Amino acid sequence: MQNDGPFVSSVGLERLGISDARTVYWNLSPARLVEQAVQRGEAVLAADGPLVCTTGPHTGRSPNDKFVLRDGATDDIWWGDVNRPFDREKLDGLLAKAREHVKGRDLFVFDGYAGADPRYRLKVRVITENAWHSLFAQNMFIREEDPEVLRSFEPTFLVWNVASLQADPAQDGTRTGTFILLDLAQRMVLIGGTQYAGEIKKSIFSVMNYYLPKQGVLSMHCSANYGKGQGESKDDVALFFGLSGTGKTTLSADPNRTLIGDDEHGWTDDGVFNVEGGCYAKVIRLSAEGEPEIYQTTRTFGTVLENVVCDPQTRCLDLDDERLTENTRSSYPLTQLHHVDLGGMAGHPKNIVFLTCDAYGVLPPISRLTEDQAMYHFLSGYTAKVAGTEKGVTEPKVTFSTCFGSPFLPLHPSVYARLLGEKMEKHNAKVWLLNTGWTGGPYGTGQRMKLAHTRRMVTAALAGELDDVETWTDPIFGLQVPVHVEGVPDQVLRPRETWKNPADYDAKATQLADMFAENFKKYESGVEESVKAAGPGRVKV
Repeated sequence: MQNDGPFVSSVGLERLGISDARTVYWNLSPARLVEQAVQRGEAVLAADGPLVCTTGPHTGRSPNDKFVLRDGATDDIWWGDVNRPFDREKLDGLLAKAREHVKGRDLFVFDGYAGADPRYRLKVRVITENAWHSLFAQNMFIREEDPEVLRSFEPTFLVWNVASLQADPAQDGTRTGTFILLDLAQRMVLIGGTQYAGEIKKSIFSVMNYYLPKQGVLSMHCSANYGKGQGESKDDVALFFGLSGTGKTTLSADPNRTLIGDDEHGWTDDGVFNVEGGCYAKVIRLSAEGEPEIYQTTRTFGTVLENVVCDPQTRCLDLDDERLTENTRSSYPLTQLHHVDLGGMAGHPKNIVFLTCDAYGVLPPISRLTEDQAMYHFLSGYTAKVAGTEKGVTEPKVTFSTCFGSPFLPLHPSVYARLLGEKMEKHNAKVWLLNTGWTGGPYGTGQRMKLAHTRRMVTAALAGELDDVETWTDPIFGLQVPVHVEGVPDQVLRPRETWKNPADYDAKATQLADMFAENFKKYESGVEESVKAAGPGRVKV
């Protein structure tokens, strides 16, 4: 086994039993990784410099193929549909297959960190068989620039991605040929049977969601930014919670505010910190006018574009082409953005925004939540999975994803809810519910909320314009909705008035309220009566 790369770690791959790989490339520069990816036929270089890759049949995550090793170290895991148990014997068998699979093959290693706060960061090593996966990891995690540190880098967690290895469900105990196996005892993740790079990023987020709460840190599936003109205090922080496709990346990339991060954060006793070193933005139908900073990343060397259609002759991109998937993605380091805090740390949030993509088209576009309502909606996590974010999702699908990120929560939701409640109360954070989904009718009948209106409402909320305005109370959902927001038509703020037939709205809103109530039954035993009473109720309109 030969080694290549300017920074060869003194710690080898013996921990995984890898000994017969051909060449191991350690911490290559982005330029060298791009060269390797193109030379190997893994990807093509687009006209303006980004690397364009396709991921085959897996154009989104495969949450049903994720498993957690069950042993004495995992007594506190939230077992169920999200965290399915896996046996040590079966994992050992797949590890043996992986070792055999990489014999005589090249491997790429990236060493870096998850967590901008040095007190809570995780030292991560990502081992891949594809050069472009290594560049993706380099974009998404925090890089170590000091060669001396890299030479002696000893990881605390390993991610081994053998993307081209297919499992045998009958023999290996998996559901399909795809597997994402999390072993907290041995501190490693084994991924195979999928080329979708997002599995690398989200597996480590799941790990952080396990360790951070044990240290009193709330791990959050959210984006974060802060306002300009705050000096060194960075105390005008806003958090945007939501699943993929709800607007976390888009709404936090505000030219009038400074980005901390677009997807994963921790909230400590001192403030918030970014878990990542890059962004992973959806780019389908992206425009230079609507989202200029994110658009520019699709024209930049070092960016990895997943499943974006590229003309084979001109190498020009077509961001409107969805023939491969709706879930086209751009992975890029934070250094490509202008309005970003590369230190990844700031103060306590003044505003928290829960983003819901309401496929029923009945929730108001913005409302302020009481503390009890905030806990209710955080535990409920209502949204719609938008097309492509998970394998098999081809159109918006109603879902309740507790804490706005249940696929990535190893611990019981009450752990995260308790931490959020404590921190909200201590730091007096205002909480808003923002519907970025449909209006004028459900999906297929109505239309998606205009981004310009959503941006204006967010700006008004963060600037304090909505703190003392006149509101009306939604009779079904019990939400306090502003009567007027400058720059937004008043009718938009009353969703019932955007429907052609108000009776149809009433029926659909009541249906959704019933779904909230049914879903929340699983949390009722662990919450106060005031929280239970804060949910939607059937009230005659």
